[in-house]
Amino acid sequence: QVQLVESGGRSVQAGDSLRLSCAASGRTFLVQDMGWFRRTPGNEREFVAVITVNGKSLYYGDSVKGRFTISRDDVKSMVYLQMDSLQPEDTAVYYCAASPPFKLSFPISASDFTSWGQGTQVTVSS
Repeated sequence: QVQLVESGGRSVQAGDSLRLSCAASGRTFLVQDMGWFRRTPGNEREFVAVITVNGKSLYYGDSVKGRFTISRDDVKSMVYLQMDSLQPEDTAVYYCAASPPFKLSFPISASDFTSWGQGTQVTVSS
């Protein structure tokens, strides 16, 4: 397993951009597929984005396609989520997550991920 710590969440205005960071520790980071999920009160975690090992493949949830970009820096053991054109409906707690080798399946769901960060709050005002 890996330990994950998110940062970068804050309050912004609609149309603004924001970058979330996820610091990972643990020797298995390099072989983990990494993802971002988000959750609003009373709802299930929603898939946002995933980047596979070595950054080979990227997948996005329909609601963020074309606006959000996931990336990873394997030297620094970091995962990022660049969020552009933010809208009030993007308001949520955002979670970084790690999926061990060969566990990721389609459609991508939270059950594919075994390590989770504590979350970081993003609030978008209109």
